[in-house]
Amino acid sequence: MNVVDVPSSLDYRTLDHFAEEVSRVKEGKVLLDARRLRWVDPVGMIGLLGLGRHLLDRAGEPPALQLPEGGEVPGYLSRMGFFEAGAGIFRMEDRATRRGGKASEVLLEITPIQENRDVHELVERVQERAALILGRTLHLPPSAVVQFSVILSEVCQNILEHAEAPGWVAAQTYQWTRRLGRQVLVLAVGDVGRGFRGSLSSEHAGRYGDRWSDATALEAAFIHGITRFPDQGRGQGIQQIRKQVRRWNGLIAIRSGTARIADVPEWEDLPPLESGLPAVPGSWITILLPERVEGDRP
Repeated sequence: MNVVDVPSSLDYRTLDHFAEEVSRVKEGKVLLDARRLRWVDPVGMIGLLGLGRHLLDRAGEPPALQLPEGGEVPGYLSRMGFFEAGAGIFRMEDRATRRGGKASEVLLEITPIQENRDVHELVERVQERAALILGRTLHLPPSAVVQFSVILSEVCQNILEHAEAPGWVAAQTYQWTRRLGRQVLVLAVGDVGRGFRGSLSSEHAGRYGDRWSDATALEAAFIHGITRFPDQGRGQGIQQIRKQVRRWNGLIAIRSGTARIADVPEWEDLPPLESGLPAVPGSWITILLPERVEGDRP
Protein backbone atom coordinates (compact mmCIF):
# COMPACT_ATOMS: atom_id res chain seq x y z
CA MET A 1 0.00 0.00 0.00
CA ASN A 2 1.37 3.41 -1.02
CA VAL A 3 0.56 6.06 1.61
CA VAL A 4 0.51 9.67 0.37
CA ASP A 5 0.28 12.42 2.98
CA VAL A 6 -2.12 15.27 2.18
CA PRO A 7 -0.79 18.63 3.48
CA SER A 8 -2.53 20.07 6.55
CA SER A 9 -3.38 23.14 4.44
CA LEU A 10 -4.37 22.42 0.85
CA ASP A 11 -4.58 25.40 -1.51
CA TYR A 12 -2.86 26.70 -4.65
CA ARG A 13 0.43 27.18 -2.77
CA THR A 14 0.65 23.67 -1.29
CA LEU A 15 -0.84 21.76 -4.21
CA ASP A 16 2.58 21.39 -5.84
CA HIS A 17 3.91 19.57 -2.79
CA PHE A 18 0.92 17.21 -2.87
CA ALA A 19 1.39 16.62 -6.61
CA GLU A 20 5.03 15.74 -5.99
CA GLU A 21 4.03 13.16 -3.39
CA VAL A 22 1.47 11.66 -5.80
CA SER A 23 4.06 11.50 -8.61
CA ARG A 24 6.21 9.17 -6.52
CA VAL A 25 3.53 6.48 -6.66
CA LYS A 26 4.39 4.17 -9.56
CA GLU A 27 2.07 1.21 -9.00
CA GLY A 28 -0.10 -0.54 -6.45
CA LYS A 29 -2.89 0.58 -4.16
CA VAL A 30 -2.90 4.10 -2.73
CA LEU A 31 -4.09 5.62 0.52
CA LEU A 32 -4.39 9.40 0.61
CA ASP A 33 -3.90 10.25 4.28
CA ALA A 34 -5.77 13.51 4.94
CA ARG A 35 -6.29 12.97 8.67
CA ARG A 36 -4.24 16.10 9.44
CA LEU A 37 -6.10 18.29 6.92
CA ARG A 38 -7.19 21.49 8.69
CA TRP A 39 -7.78 23.89 5.79
CA VAL A 40 -8.81 23.41 2.18
CA ASP A 41 -10.09 25.90 -0.40
CA PRO A 42 -11.67 25.40 -3.87
CA VAL A 43 -8.24 25.07 -5.49
CA GLY A 44 -7.27 22.36 -3.01
CA MET A 45 -10.56 20.49 -3.42
CA ILE A 46 -10.41 20.47 -7.21
CA GLY A 47 -6.71 19.57 -7.09
CA LEU A 48 -7.54 16.65 -4.82
CA LEU A 49 -10.25 15.50 -7.24
CA GLY A 50 -7.91 15.85 -10.22
CA LEU A 51 -5.00 13.98 -8.67
CA GLY A 52 -7.36 11.35 -7.31
CA ARG A 53 -8.79 10.82 -10.78
CA HIS A 54 -5.23 10.64 -12.13
CA LEU A 55 -4.41 7.85 -9.65
CA LEU A 56 -7.65 6.05 -10.53
CA ASP A 57 -6.91 6.17 -14.27
CA ARG A 58 -3.37 4.95 -13.76
CA ALA A 59 -4.06 2.14 -11.28
CA GLY A 60 -7.51 1.10 -12.47
CA GLU A 61 -8.93 1.28 -8.96
CA PRO A 62 -9.88 4.24 -6.77
CA PRO A 63 -7.44 5.45 -4.12
CA ALA A 64 -8.63 5.38 -0.53
CA LEU A 65 -9.15 8.79 1.08
CA GLN A 66 -8.93 9.04 4.86
CA LEU A 67 -10.27 12.31 6.30
CA PRO A 68 -10.05 13.84 9.79
CA GLU A 69 -12.27 12.28 12.44
CA GLY A 70 -13.31 15.68 13.74
CA GLY A 71 -12.90 19.37 13.06
CA GLU A 72 -14.58 21.53 10.44
CA VAL A 73 -13.07 20.06 7.27
CA PRO A 74 -15.43 17.08 6.72
CA GLY A 75 -18.51 19.27 7.17
CA TYR A 76 -17.12 21.92 4.86
CA LEU A 77 -16.30 19.33 2.18
CA SER A 78 -19.86 18.06 2.46
CA ARG A 79 -21.30 21.56 2.11
CA MET A 80 -19.17 22.19 -0.98
CA GLY A 81 -20.35 18.98 -2.68
CA PHE A 82 -16.95 17.30 -2.55
CA PHE A 83 -18.30 13.87 -1.64
CA GLU A 84 -20.72 13.79 -4.55
CA ALA A 85 -17.98 14.86 -6.95
CA GLY A 86 -15.54 12.34 -5.54
CA ALA A 87 -17.94 9.38 -5.27
CA GLY A 88 -16.51 7.57 -8.29
CA ILE A 89 -12.94 8.69 -7.68
CA PHE A 90 -12.15 7.74 -4.06
CA ARG A 91 -12.92 4.97 -1.62
CA MET A 92 -14.24 6.78 1.47
CA GLU A 93 -15.91 5.73 4.69
CA ASP A 94 -19.68 6.06 4.47
CA ARG A 95 -19.84 8.20 7.59
CA ALA A 96 -17.58 10.82 6.01
CA THR A 97 -20.04 11.42 3.19
CA ARG A 98 -22.99 11.92 5.54
CA ARG A 99 -21.60 14.77 7.60
CA GLY A 100 -23.33 18.08 7.22
CA GLY A 101 -21.98 21.56 7.72
CA LYS A 102 -22.26 25.17 6.68
CA ALA A 103 -19.92 27.34 4.67
CA SER A 104 -20.47 31.08 4.63
CA GLU A 105 -20.40 33.04 1.41
CA VAL A 106 -20.34 30.04 -0.94
CA LEU A 107 -20.67 31.36 -4.46
CA LEU A 108 -20.45 28.03 -6.25
CA GLU A 109 -20.24 24.50 -4.86
CA ILE A 110 -18.10 21.99 -6.77
CA THR A 111 -19.84 21.57 -10.12
CA PRO A 112 -18.85 19.04 -12.81
CA ILE A 113 -18.34 20.42 -16.33
CA GLN A 114 -18.94 17.91 -19.12
CA GLU A 115 -20.98 19.71 -21.79
CA ASN A 116 -22.07 23.18 -22.89
CA ARG A 117 -25.36 22.85 -21.06
CA ASP A 118 -23.46 22.54 -17.76
CA VAL A 119 -21.78 25.91 -18.36
CA HIS A 120 -25.03 27.73 -19.21
CA GLU A 121 -26.87 26.23 -16.25
CA LEU A 122 -24.22 27.07 -13.67
CA VAL A 123 -23.84 30.67 -14.91
CA GLU A 124 -27.60 31.17 -14.59
CA ARG A 125 -27.65 29.46 -11.20
CA VAL A 126 -24.99 31.67 -9.58
CA GLN A 127 -26.18 35.04 -10.92
CA GLU A 128 -28.16 35.94 -7.80
CA ARG A 129 -25.49 34.79 -5.37
CA ALA A 130 -22.83 36.54 -7.45
CA ALA A 131 -24.73 39.83 -7.18
CA LEU A 132 -24.84 39.55 -3.39
CA ILE A 133 -21.25 38.41 -2.89
CA LEU A 134 -19.55 40.66 -5.44
CA GLY A 135 -21.47 43.69 -4.20
CA ARG A 136 -21.80 43.11 -0.47
CA THR A 137 -18.56 41.23 0.22
CA LEU A 138 -16.11 42.49 -2.42
CA HIS A 139 -17.76 45.93 -2.89
CA LEU A 140 -17.60 45.69 -6.67
CA PRO A 141 -20.11 47.67 -8.82
CA PRO A 142 -23.31 46.02 -10.16
CA SER A 143 -21.71 45.71 -13.60
CA ALA A 144 -19.24 43.22 -12.07
CA VAL A 145 -21.90 40.49 -12.09
CA VAL A 146 -22.01 40.41 -15.89
CA GLN A 147 -18.23 40.62 -16.14
CA PHE A 148 -17.78 37.82 -13.61
CA SER A 149 -20.32 35.68 -15.49
CA VAL A 150 -18.24 36.10 -18.66
CA ILE A 151 -15.10 35.03 -16.77
CA LEU A 152 -16.89 32.02 -15.31
CA SER A 153 -18.24 30.98 -18.70
CA GLU A 154 -14.85 31.37 -20.42
CA VAL A 155 -12.84 29.37 -17.89
CA CYS A 156 -15.40 26.56 -17.97
CA GLN A 157 -15.51 26.64 -21.77
CA ASN A 158 -11.76 26.06 -21.72
CA ILE A 159 -12.45 22.59 -20.28
CA LEU A 160 -14.86 21.69 -23.08
CA GLU A 161 -12.72 23.03 -25.92
CA HIS A 162 -9.28 21.87 -24.84
CA ALA A 163 -9.42 19.20 -22.18
CA GLU A 164 -11.82 16.65 -23.68
CA ALA A 165 -11.94 15.14 -20.18
CA PRO A 166 -13.83 15.64 -16.90
CA GLY A 167 -13.53 18.98 -15.15
CA TRP A 168 -14.87 20.87 -12.14
CA VAL A 169 -15.41 24.45 -10.99
CA ALA A 170 -15.94 25.95 -7.50
CA ALA A 171 -15.84 29.40 -5.89
CA GLN A 172 -15.85 30.72 -2.32
CA THR A 173 -14.95 33.92 -0.44
CA TYR A 174 -12.59 33.99 2.53
CA GLN A 175 -10.85 36.48 4.77
CA TRP A 176 -7.36 36.64 3.25
CA THR A 177 -5.15 37.37 6.25
CA ARG A 178 -1.87 36.76 4.44
CA ARG A 179 -0.42 40.18 3.46
CA LEU A 180 -3.69 41.56 2.06
CA GLY A 181 -6.04 41.50 5.06
CA ARG A 182 -9.23 41.56 2.96
CA GLN A 183 -12.01 39.32 1.74
CA VAL A 184 -10.97 37.45 -1.40
CA LEU A 185 -13.02 35.42 -3.86
CA VAL A 186 -11.26 32.19 -4.85
CA LEU A 187 -12.40 30.74 -8.18
CA ALA A 188 -10.92 27.37 -9.16
CA VAL A 189 -11.37 25.43 -12.39
CA GLY A 190 -9.59 22.18 -13.19
CA ASP A 191 -9.64 19.17 -15.48
CA VAL A 192 -7.70 15.97 -16.12
CA GLY A 193 -7.38 16.37 -19.87
CA ARG A 194 -4.49 16.95 -22.28
CA GLY A 195 -3.25 20.20 -20.81
CA PHE A 196 -2.16 23.25 -22.80
CA ARG A 197 0.86 21.55 -24.34
CA GLY A 198 -1.19 18.58 -25.53
CA SER A 199 -3.95 20.79 -26.88
CA LEU A 200 -1.64 23.08 -28.86
CA SER A 201 1.03 20.60 -30.00
CA SER A 202 -0.46 19.51 -33.33
CA GLU A 203 -0.81 23.10 -34.59
CA HIS A 204 2.09 24.92 -32.99
CA ALA A 205 4.85 22.61 -31.69
CA GLY A 206 6.74 22.71 -35.01
CA ARG A 207 7.43 26.42 -34.92
CA TYR A 208 9.02 26.15 -31.46
CA GLY A 209 11.15 23.07 -32.18
CA ASP A 210 13.26 22.00 -29.20
CA ARG A 211 11.89 24.91 -27.16
CA TRP A 212 8.39 23.41 -27.09
CA SER A 213 7.43 22.59 -23.50
CA ASP A 214 4.65 23.04 -20.95
CA ALA A 215 6.02 26.50 -20.15
CA THR A 216 6.23 27.69 -23.77
CA ALA A 217 2.72 26.33 -24.45
CA LEU A 218 1.39 28.34 -21.50
CA GLU A 219 3.22 31.45 -22.69
CA ALA A 220 1.81 30.99 -26.19
CA ALA A 221 -1.77 30.79 -24.93
CA PHE A 222 -1.56 33.17 -21.97
CA ILE A 223 0.52 35.96 -23.47
CA HIS A 224 0.03 35.64 -27.24
CA GLY A 225 -3.51 34.23 -27.38
CA ILE A 226 -2.48 31.26 -29.51
CA THR A 227 -5.15 28.57 -29.85
CA ARG A 228 -5.48 25.25 -31.63
CA PHE A 229 -8.48 26.57 -33.59
CA PRO A 230 -7.80 28.06 -37.05
CA ASP A 231 -10.75 30.49 -37.06
CA GLN A 232 -9.88 34.07 -36.23
CA GLY A 233 -11.00 35.37 -32.86
CA ARG A 234 -10.71 32.08 -31.01
CA GLY A 235 -8.25 31.98 -28.16
CA GLN A 236 -9.05 35.49 -26.98
CA GLY A 237 -11.00 34.32 -23.93
CA ILE A 238 -7.94 34.12 -21.72
CA GLN A 239 -6.82 37.57 -22.88
CA GLN A 240 -10.16 39.09 -21.89
CA ILE A 241 -10.09 37.31 -18.54
CA ARG A 242 -6.59 38.64 -17.84
CA LYS A 243 -7.66 42.22 -18.59
CA GLN A 244 -10.69 42.04 -16.32
CA VAL A 245 -8.83 40.36 -13.46
CA ARG A 246 -6.15 43.07 -13.68
CA ARG A 247 -8.84 45.78 -13.51
CA TRP A 248 -9.99 44.24 -10.24
CA ASN A 249 -6.40 43.99 -8.96
CA GLY A 250 -6.73 40.21 -8.87
CA LEU A 251 -4.51 37.23 -9.59
CA ILE A 252 -4.89 34.66 -12.35
CA ALA A 253 -2.64 31.61 -12.56
CA ILE A 254 -2.73 28.63 -14.90
CA ARG A 255 -1.05 25.36 -13.93
CA SER A 256 -0.55 22.73 -16.65
CA GLY A 257 1.88 19.84 -16.90
CA THR A 258 5.12 20.88 -15.22
CA ALA A 259 4.62 24.67 -15.47
CA ARG A 260 2.64 27.61 -14.10
CA ILE A 261 2.11 31.08 -15.54
CA ALA A 262 0.45 33.97 -13.74
CA ASP A 263 -0.49 37.64 -13.70
CA VAL A 264 0.54 38.64 -10.19
CA PRO A 265 -0.70 41.76 -8.32
CA GLU A 266 1.46 43.61 -5.81
CA TRP A 267 -0.21 41.88 -2.85
CA GLU A 268 1.02 38.43 -3.91
CA ASP A 269 4.52 37.09 -4.53
CA LEU A 270 3.89 34.16 -6.86
CA PRO A 271 6.52 34.01 -9.67
CA PRO A 272 5.09 35.01 -13.09
CA LEU A 273 6.43 31.84 -14.75
CA GLU A 274 7.65 28.56 -13.26
CA SER A 275 8.80 25.36 -14.94
CA GLY A 276 10.13 22.04 -13.68
CA LEU A 277 7.25 21.66 -11.23
CA PRO A 278 5.74 18.28 -10.33
CA ALA A 279 3.59 17.15 -13.25
CA VAL A 280 -0.17 17.51 -12.93
CA PRO A 281 -2.85 16.20 -15.31
CA GLY A 282 -4.83 18.62 -17.47
CA SER A 283 -4.94 22.31 -16.63
CA TRP A 284 -5.95 24.15 -13.47
CA ILE A 285 -6.94 27.81 -13.41
CA THR A 286 -6.92 29.85 -10.20
CA ILE A 287 -8.43 33.34 -9.96
CA LEU A 288 -8.28 35.45 -6.78
CA LEU A 289 -10.39 38.63 -6.65
CA PRO A 290 -9.82 40.91 -3.63
CA GLU A 291 -12.31 43.08 -1.81
CA ARG A 292 -12.31 46.65 -3.03
CA VAL A 293 -11.73 49.28 -0.34
CA GLU A 294 -11.69 53.05 -0.26
CA GLY A 295 -8.63 54.41 -2.01
CA ASP A 296 -8.36 51.60 -4.57
CA ARG A 297 -8.13 52.62 -8.18
CA PRO A 298 -11.50 52.61 -10.00
